[in-house]
Amino acid sequence: MALHTLLLQADTALHAASQLAQPEEKISLLKLLFAGGVLMIPLLLCSVAMVYVFVERLLAIRRSLPDDPRFIMRVRELVSEGNMQGAKSLCRSTPTPEARMIEKGISRIGKPIDQIERSMESTGKLALYQLEKNLSILSTIASIAPMFGFLGTIFGMMILFFDIQHMGFELNSFAGGIYTKMVTSAVGLIIGLISYIAYRYLNAQINRTANRMEAAAGEFLDILQEPAK
Repeated sequence: MALHTLLLQADTALHAASQLAQPEEKISLLKLLFAGGVLMIPLLLCSVAMVYVFVERLLAIRRSLPDDPRFIMRVRELVSEGNMQGAKSLCRSTPTPEARMIEKGISRIGKPIDQIERSMESTGKLALYQLEKNLSILSTIASIAPMFGFLGTIFGMMILFFDIQHMGFELNSFAGGIYTKMVTSAVGLIIGLISYIAYRYLNAQINRTANRMEAAAGEFLDILQEPAK
């Protein structure tokens, strides 16, 4: 009897040691993404579109930043000297929305101030519209990506409960099925959040550009209304 108890204890100890020796199963990110199902494809397309639009718009906005802090002062000097052609050439060589707007104003010199202001305003709106091009794609992705994610989770849970109904309930398969079906929701929320942040950041940069354009237009109109020397 004592020998049987000793053997039983030894067997239990060996079983426990074998359980401890087994490596812990780790979650593979790539495996989880593949487990998300077919609705991971539109989420992948959304992420690619998000990155492309963000990088393309960011580069476009960066190109519109002024690289000459004395630009408006140089325009003032040329206009005060009556060198309108030189002022136009300066604007053409400066690749910023402010320069496009002021170039339009210079070409309208001699007409009433309100007409000059309106033509500059139209040019400024067109320049801002070009900066905002495709920006709505980011806001759209921020809205639809979480919906794709929730839809994938719902479909996955429907399939999981269908399998349980027809093949029986097993705790391990049920738990594993739940966490894999939640992948699409997590990915959709992450893509939506990043898209929203990207949209708000680019929109803030465009608003800063609009403020610079408004300030430059005001300074240019002040130049035109200065008394002749």
